Amino acid sequence: MLITGCASLPEQYERSDSFALQDTASTALGQAGREPLQDHPGQSAFRPLPGGVDALVARMVLAEAAERSLDVQYYIWHDDLTGRLFAHALLRAADRGVRVRILVDDVGTKANDEVLLSLDAHPQIEVRLFNPVASRTFRGLGMLSDFSRTNRRMHNKSFVADNQRAVLGGRNIGDEYFEAHGEVAFGDLDVLTLGPVVAEVSEAFDLFWNAPMSIPIGALTGRLGQAASLDVLREQLAAFAEAQADSAYARQARSTAARGLATGTDGMFWGRGHVVVDDPAKVTRPPEDTEGHLLPQLARIGVQLRSELLIVSPYFVPGDAGVAALTALVQKGVRVTVLTNSLAATDVGAVHAGYKKYREPLLEGGVRLYELRPNAIDYGRAKDGKRQISGSRASLHAKTFMFDRRAVFIGSLNLDPRSAQLNTEIGVVGESEAMAGALASGILGALDQVAWRVERVVGPDGSARLVWNETTAEGTRQWTDEPEVSGWRKFGVWFLGLLPIESQL
Repeated sequence: MLITGCASLPEQYERSDSFALQDTASTALGQAGREPLQDHPGQSAFRPLPGGVDALVARMVLAEAAERSLDVQYYIWHDDLTGRLFAHALLRAADRGVRVRILVDDVGTKANDEVLLSLDAHPQIEVRLFNPVASRTFRGLGMLSDFSRTNRRMHNKSFVADNQRAVLGGRNIGDEYFEAHGEVAFGDLDVLTLGPVVAEVSEAFDLFWNAPMSIPIGALTGRLGQAASLDVLREQLAAFAEAQADSAYARQARSTAARGLATGTDGMFWGRGHVVVDDPAKVTRPPEDTEGHLLPQLARIGVQLRSELLIVSPYFVPGDAGVAALTALVQKGVRVTVLTNSLAATDVGAVHAGYKKYREPLLEGGVRLYELRPNAIDYGRAKDGKRQISGSRASLHAKTFMFDRRAVFIGSLNLDPRSAQLNTEIGVVGESEAMAGALASGILGALDQVAWRVERVVGPDGSARLVWNETTAEGTRQWTDEPEVSGWRKFGVWFLGLLPIESQL
């Protein structure tokens, strides 16, 4: 602790600001979108990507199609199948002369500094870490010794190709987000966009890229990557990609329709788009200071809410203020439905401990509450019957809100204190009745098949209790306690609920 406490972030080092390239209309991606954009003046196009394989392929195809630039910003980037294939695609683009800017969260990614230095050694690639841990040798201890700062993280997820196409949403880079994990599969949602909204995504990326908290990997480590290390990494990634070429996952990726959908515009939803993003300086301000926060920006967009609000949030800790706001909407005649993780489906028990105390007041206030079942392998089923979640256990990870089936938010924001006050987030609001209606219908139509509906039942003696209703092909089953979890897990969550940690959830 003494050693790591002496470590400090670099203050004097060379760095230069850079910005999204503006002269990309002549690229292949720019030309592909020119006529459709002329037919929809002032509007942007949106393609929701509920399927994990499609979401990965969209990124890979855009990386292959890029001619000028790739801007990549993620909270988590695993060294696994999809993480290596993604890195290989970025390196191939850089070898073609594409400028690649990589901005990752230091704590979330836990990336190997040697790998990042090797990538940074490429003349077309620059790597920066957001709000990094000063000690690179004892990073865990370094985080603890500087907890008030390193507890504030960049949770953003965005991918921009040639400043012409962007992908935003809930997915990090890792197998569990792209249906390549054997034990757990996250039900997630991204959106592929083109049009004026892409410039807003690029502007948000530039804001973070040039922020003082984003430190070049070379300045952080005090040394530069070597060309020889880059050559070794290039060979390793190429060999890995070749070895995976005949795997079941690679075959599925090659056959997916996203290869054409990533660069074309057929079947996309059109409407006005708005990017909402936290100011990167949020992590330097007190949590209660709302200057530059994302949530107030959502309110200022001016989307009117009259009849229906659908919230999908895997980590849902509304707090007293959130409960009051949602129940006030119900009192005004708005039908409020919330889908979140059950205890059996969540990957973060502490968040469930924070959420469970608000179930009764939400239900008492008229909010319709659903919790995802861990066997919900058909969550987000497409019209063609394609399975969107596979694996032994499903877990919700999508973050989306739908307003009156006229507008939809898709992004990285969870409705919990950490997203609202501690971390930075990004998302896009698409004002498209067709898109919002299609997404809402798909989710609401499947709720009873993939989730338990939680209800508050009042007995003859006036006492209230919660029940979980499960709809099956055989009929309806009712649970009187947290379904499909062990007593030990229930005890652990109960104990966590005693701790004063809600502000960190």
